[in-house]
Amino acid sequence: MRKLIGPVQKIPIYRFQFGNPHQDAELDLVAVEEPLQIRLQWQADSTWQEKNLYVTMRTPGQDFDLAVGFLLAEGIIQGLADILSMRYCKRVKPEEEGNVVIVRLTGGLVPDLSATDRNFIANSSCGVCGKSSLEEVCSRIAPTLNLPVNFSVNAEVISGLTAFLNEEQTAFKYTGGLHAAVLFDQSGKGLLLREDVGRHNAMDKLIGAAFQEGYLPHPDRIVLLSGRISFELVQKAAMAGVPLLAALGAPSSLAVDLAYHKGIALIGFLKKQGFNCYSYPERIKGVGGKNH
Repeated sequence: MRKLIGPVQKIPIYRFQFGNPHQDAELDLVAVEEPLQIRLQWQADSTWQEKNLYVTMRTPGQDFDLAVGFLLAEGIIQGLADILSMRYCKRVKPEEEGNVVIVRLTGGLVPDLSATDRNFIANSSCGVCGKSSLEEVCSRIAPTLNLPVNFSVNAEVISGLTAFLNEEQTAFKYTGGLHAAVLFDQSGKGLLLREDVGRHNAMDKLIGAAFQEGYLPHPDRIVLLSGRISFELVQKAAMAGVPLLAALGAPSSLAVDLAYHKGIALIGFLKKQGFNCYSYPERIKGVGGKNH
């Protein structure tokens, strides 16, 4: 029988190795992936309305962080004051327990759901594909979180970010199957880390947790991603007011375009030895940077 251990799960496997004629049976750990549904409730004309807003395949845990981050990143709420309460739905089938979150908005707040016509059904790697147009996405990025034009970071600080990721990404060490998103301050101090089977979920969890713990919004924050950078991940960073987004992998062309458009310094292929800067290189100071 499969055994759950937090975000990981024990399963039997058969290990094949070249040069070994025998199949070795053993237990291994894999990342857990289950559906999460986010339901939104709001009051209109003295009655409570409810909409099944979003379904995503995620790693269970920190679901309220994910819900808050998603609602913020999509522009459905503007801050924590817009949320009255969050809870797991109890009126579900046994196999759905813990997989349905109800977010109730503050009384009198009617959300603008006109841009949610794709019904937000996503797999764990979902990106911008479901939205009706790129222009629509750009238009919904909050203009209120203006990014600081004088923000700069030492190149050595950026190169050192991976050390915190390697040390703190615990579930990945067991499975090799989880993405991570990490929040740092301008000096490179690690503030928060969130892991999930989906890159976008990890980012939503990080943003949601950071807003709830008071780390965001803040003008000197850095986010590090363990994978590549898609357009939608830059969108989420812009909605959260993050001026520098870095990743171990590569950005897409649309990610670079949006980073330039929204004033975000974009870093890819980050290693201890160096990195690529795709936008606003003048914000990188020190050895290898534009400003010395």
